[in-house]
Amino acid sequence: MPHHPSHIAMFSVAAHGHVRPNLGVIRELVERGHRVAYAVPPAFADLVAATGAEPRPWTTTLPTDESPQAWGAELIDHLELFLDDGIQALPQLTAAYEGDTPDLVLHDTAAYPAPLLAHRWGVPAIQLTPHMVAWEGYEEEAGAAIRAQLLGTERGRAYYARFRTWLADNGMAALTDPDRLASRPGRALVLIPRAMQPNADRVDDSVFTFVGSCGDDRSAAGDWRRPADLAPGTKVLVVSLGSVFTDSPDFYRAYIEAFGGLTDWYVVMQTGKFTDQSQLGEIPGNFAVSDWIPQPAVLRQADAFITHAGMGGSQEGLVNGVPMVCVPQAADQFMNADTLQALGVARHLPKEEAIAGALRDAVLALVGDPEVAATAERIRRETANEGGSRRAADLIEAQLPV
Repeated sequence: MPHHPSHIAMFSVAAHGHVRPNLGVIRELVERGHRVAYAVPPAFADLVAATGAEPRPWTTTLPTDESPQAWGAELIDHLELFLDDGIQALPQLTAAYEGDTPDLVLHDTAAYPAPLLAHRWGVPAIQLTPHMVAWEGYEEEAGAAIRAQLLGTERGRAYYARFRTWLADNGMAALTDPDRLASRPGRALVLIPRAMQPNADRVDDSVFTFVGSCGDDRSAAGDWRRPADLAPGTKVLVVSLGSVFTDSPDFYRAYIEAFGGLTDWYVVMQTGKFTDQSQLGEIPGNFAVSDWIPQPAVLRQADAFITHAGMGGSQEGLVNGVPMVCVPQAADQFMNADTLQALGVARHLPKEEAIAGALRDAVLALVGDPEVAATAERIRRETANEGGSRRAADLIEAQLPV
């Protein structure tokens, strides 16, 4: 049913993997006539503005893409950074919406101030989750060991104490377990295919609704078309390690060695901002190398994808039915690679094994396997049926005041 135009506040953090996945939902809401004020650091303001939403800029303390080492090497390093950022952001965000209280709050998992503001304003809050979610039994099966390890250190205990104090100071003393602020929202729309979710049959469907991929292709700068001079039957391979883990000239040289000169393959390779093409040597004629590519557009016409298995790239591969060779670099990418391999649409190739011969053999085996093709097509259809941005917008509108 049609809804009266409403004011919706969206909150995210300074990371591509947390902003880009929800932009399709934001565009859909704007096109339905809602006013969306999106709180985001200035580096992402143009992306947000391209959807028609109004950026509400705030200053972040999170590391930038130019300094990935600033994230640290341990889990507690990451946790402290996100908490520090949330605490210092709350006064900024309070001021940004003063006198302009929204009807509903949308927020990323890591946007810790958003549920506090929704509680203060007395409006509904919906989490837009760009990654896997907790299932029934998650805390005992997966979370308990991590939590025990953290609480076994002075830094970990101080982190939890500081988090609890911040929640209490902002009217949420009843939430005695800070981990639940992100992992156990009252309502969430999960912006990944259900196929990527471990133990999906044990996820509480009354809280978490999988709507599939909701990225906004129309906000991407540029399109891609197969070169007109490619011979019929030439296959397209996409190579990308995302935007962060790209200081890897050895990897890119391995890809060039693996596929350089293969006349029946055309390789579109993204090197990111940390590897200069001069480090790669001679670029074969069947390669197109640049520091950025319109990845969704290329994948729509690709036959194979070598990826680091970040959640964004993983679901883009699934959405387009493209077999993947996964070379994970960090964080959840290892679990994503294992999940994709278990689904039957990918091969997990450990970083230390990603040499030219192994990369070539893995790609050729995937593309030559009719069972892989059939599975990839089935999952592509299932993902499309999850509804994407339109279904997400329907569910959000259902929570708006009449």
